Amino acid sequence: MSLRSLRSVVIIPAFNEENAIGRVIREVPKNMVSEIIVVNNASTDNTEQIAREAGATVLREPIAGYGRACLKGIEYARQLHPLPEVIIFLDADYSDYPEEIALLLNPIEEGIADLVIGSRALGVKEKGSMTPQQIFGNWLATRLLKLFYGVKFTDLGPFRAIRFSTLIKIAMQDKTYGWTVEMQLKAAKNGFRCTEVPVRYRKRIGFSKISGTVKGTLSAGYKILTIIFKYL
Repeated sequence: MSLRSLRSVVIIPAFNEENAIGRVIREVPKNMVSEIIVVNNASTDNTEQIAREAGATVLREPIAGYGRACLKGIEYARQLHPLPEVIIFLDADYSDYPEEIALLLNPIEEGIADLVIGSRALGVKEKGSMTPQQIFGNWLATRLLKLFYGVKFTDLGPFRAIRFSTLIKIAMQDKTYGWTVEMQLKAAKNGFRCTEVPVRYRKRIGFSKISGTVKGTLSAGYKILTIIFKYL
């Protein structure tokens, strides 16, 4: 099987990313995905219009929340015929490199993984692309995952690929900041094969709504820890 034969769709949650979303969509390798789904998550700018003009399918999730936006995208994907084999999650702020989607798909295509995390810790980070609190938070969360769930990760990076059948079986629920860690711990807890690949990471376009504020950082950290202990 070649990467071109994997029925893959990309889900991109987007909140006020008018300056970045068009570039993200244009740089997704079109020969590797059948559809790009942008979930407009209560944006008040031109994110939706720009995403449509760039060729994406645009959904609306009026209630703010990263997890809510991802769940909206999954709900749409469940109605596709044929169903996708792989879902790729990608941020809308241009901090990830969409052309590296192939790196995430390779372990799935080779039959050695069900969930692939794009690890910023293993890859090359542009200076200033992650705040010290983000780096520490990832370090702490991944060590707790190893301690309590016996799975080794180096990052909770949002750039990831997962078999659609796996995604449905783990029944994602979190609607906000705990989305990424919930996926990783549930996949591990249910015996799915998890791996990481190094990816590059750069400074985002625009201002981060989470790591860019003290409130956002504390809220995200609290939610991540809550999710880790919730499923013990």
